[in-house]
Amino acid sequence: MTSELIIDVREQEISIALLEDKSLVEFQTEPREASFSVGNIYLAQVRKIMPGLNASFVNVGYSKDAFLHYLDLGMQYSSYEKYLKQLCSDRRNLYPFDKALRLPDLPKEGSVANQLKVGQDVLVQIVKEPISTKGPRLTGDISLPGRFLVLIPFGEKINVSSKIKSSHERTRLKQILQKVKPNNFGVIVRTVAEGLREDELKEELEMLLGRWEDTLRKIQGATKRPSLVFEENSRAVAMLRDLLNSTYESIYVNDDHVYEDVRKYVGQIAADKVDIVKKYTGKVPIFDNFNVTRQMKSGLGRTVNYKHGAYLIIEHTEAMHVVDVNSGNRSRGVEGQEANALDVNLGAADELARQLRLRDMGGIIIVDFIDMALPEDRQLLYERMCKNMQKDRARHSILPLSKFGLMQITRQRVRPAMDVNVEEVCPTCLGKGKIKSSIMFVEMLENKLRYLTRDIGVKNPRLYVHPYVYAYIKRGLISIMTKWRLRYGLGIDVIPSQELGMLQYKFYNRSGEFIDMKEEKDDI
Repeated sequence: MTSELIIDVREQEISIALLEDKSLVEFQTEPREASFSVGNIYLAQVRKIMPGLNASFVNVGYSKDAFLHYLDLGMQYSSYEKYLKQLCSDRRNLYPFDKALRLPDLPKEGSVANQLKVGQDVLVQIVKEPISTKGPRLTGDISLPGRFLVLIPFGEKINVSSKIKSSHERTRLKQILQKVKPNNFGVIVRTVAEGLREDELKEELEMLLGRWEDTLRKIQGATKRPSLVFEENSRAVAMLRDLLNSTYESIYVNDDHVYEDVRKYVGQIAADKVDIVKKYTGKVPIFDNFNVTRQMKSGLGRTVNYKHGAYLIIEHTEAMHVVDVNSGNRSRGVEGQEANALDVNLGAADELARQLRLRDMGGIIIVDFIDMALPEDRQLLYERMCKNMQKDRARHSILPLSKFGLMQITRQRVRPAMDVNVEEVCPTCLGKGKIKSSIMFVEMLENKLRYLTRDIGVKNPRLYVHPYVYAYIKRGLISIMTKWRLRYGLGIDVIPSQELGMLQYKFYNRSGEFIDMKEEKDDI
C-alpha cells in the first residue's frame, strides 16, 4: 500500500486529503483563521460551577463556554494549582519544573465545588472541538505529543504502546527513558518508536521538554484570560506526525509557506524522507489533478454506491449515525440469495470502514445490513468489519450483529463529522427557478473579462470554469480562448475545475486572490 497526502491551501481554508492506493480515505478542512483545535493549551478562567453535574464551565474565548468535568481535572490538579501560583507570583524567574512540589493525587470521589471557584485560573487542554451547540471539551491532564513520545508533565510512569508486542523491546524502551527523563515527567512511548536508538529518543524528549518550557514562560507572562499558551501544530503537520511512515510516497502542497513548514517538519522527524515533499505548480486545481474532487462528490453524499449496483444510505441525527445497506439493482448470483446477501454485506463493510474515516463520523453508528440466516456468515461479516477498522486511528468498539441484523459501532468523536454538500444549487438562478439563456453564458464571461482588464485594470486574470465549458472555450484552431487573448491580453488563462457546476465560474488574479464577480454584475 502506498499513501499520498494532498494539501490544498486556499485564501479562506486549508484542505487535506489522504490517499491510500489512489483511494480517498481521509479528508479534513478548516478555516485558515481557525484557532480552536484539539491539543491547544489555555490558561483559562472558571466561569460557572455546576454542582449537579459535578462540572464547571470555563472561558477559553469561544462563544460557548468549554466543559470541564471533575473527573477530567486530572489526578495531578493540586500539583498544577500550586505550581501556577508559583509561576504567577514571580514574573522574572522561572521556577524549575523538575523541582516543583508534587502533591497527593486528587480523589476520584470528590466535588468540583471543593476544587474550583468562579474566576479562578486553571490550566486546561482541548480534547474535543466544539460540536453542534456544545462548546469545547477540556481536560486538566496536560500532554504534549511528539512523533515517537508523548510527554506528561507531573506524570511518573513510563508506558509503552500495547501494539509493541515484544517484551524485550518494551523493557529496553522503558530502561532508556527511565535513564534520560527528568523528574516530574511521565512518558508514553508510541508504536513508531519501536527499534529506535537511545539518541533518537533523547533528541525528541529534549524537543518536547523545550516546548513545555516555552509553555511555562507564556503562562508566566500571560496578562489576560483566557490566554493561549501552547498551540498545536497545523492540521497538516499534526496529521503527518501521527501518520508518516514508510508507505508515504509523496506529499504535494500548492502553497509556498505551507510547503516550507511541511518540508522543515519532515526534515526534523525523518531526514531521509524530505524529498517526498513536493511543491505542486500545475494550473489545474490540485484536488482535480489527483482525482480528489471526483471522489469527494461521489463518496460524501447521502447515497454512496460501492459495487455492482449496491449502495449505502447514510443519515445523521443529533444522537447517532444510521447506515442502511441496499443491494440496489444487483442481480442475484448463481449461488442463491444467501451468498448474494453475504457478498453485498462484505462489500458494505469495506466501504463503511472507509466512510467512517473519510467523514470522521463519531459517536454511535447503527448499521442495518441485509439479513443473513447462517451464523457463520454473520460471524464472517463481524470479523471483516473488525479487520477493516484496524487501520482507523480513532478509538472504536464494534459489537456482533444483533438478532435484528443490526451492527452497533462506537467511534471516538473529537471534532464534528465531515459534512460536505455534494449537491449543486443552480449557479445562475440561485434556486429562484428562472435563469438567463445558457447560450449567452460565454458572452457574459467575455463581458466580465472586458470589465476586469479594461475598466478595473486587472492584468492576466485566471478564469476557472466547469471542464465541459473549458472544452467548449478551447475547441477549434481559432478558439474563443485565442480570441480573448488577442483582445484582452495574452496572459489570460482559462482553467478547468471539477469543483464548479456547469454554469459556475471564478476569477482570480495572478497572486491567487479571489475576485468577487457576483451575479448582480452580470449586466456589465
